[in-house]
Amino acid sequence: MVRTGEHIPLPPGTESIATKIVDAAYTVHKALGPGLLENVYEVCFCHELEKRGLSFQRQVSVPITYDGITFNEGLRLDVLVAGKVICELKTVDNLNNVHQAQLLSQMKLTGKRLGFLINFNVAVIKYGIKRMIL
Repeated sequence: MVRTGEHIPLPPGTESIATKIVDAAYTVHKALGPGLLENVYEVCFCHELEKRGLSFQRQVSVPITYDGITFNEGLRLDVLVAGKVICELKTVDNLNNVHQAQLLSQMKLTGKRLGFLINFNVAVIKYGIKRMIL
């Protein structure tokens, strides 16, 4: 059991994946800028992940078990990178607490420890990336 304040390192190789994810987001934003639909950023982001040698899955359906029943309509992850990192993509004016809660819930329900909330609808992409660790 993890005690409050205790830090458990991420699995080996995860930081390298994280660096490539951020680099891919920067590359896409530099080329396209803000103001497009989320699916445009998603397909371009995944193309950049592939160029960096990362495997990924788009629109991953994750079943949810509730009250002893498994529901296949559980949740959908925008992009799962290398089977380890969840990337929740947005094109909103401002990220807010509900967006962070959404990513945290996805991480908890899937057992993934690292996630990125990436909002492409910003003038400077560094202000649109939020890294979250469980």
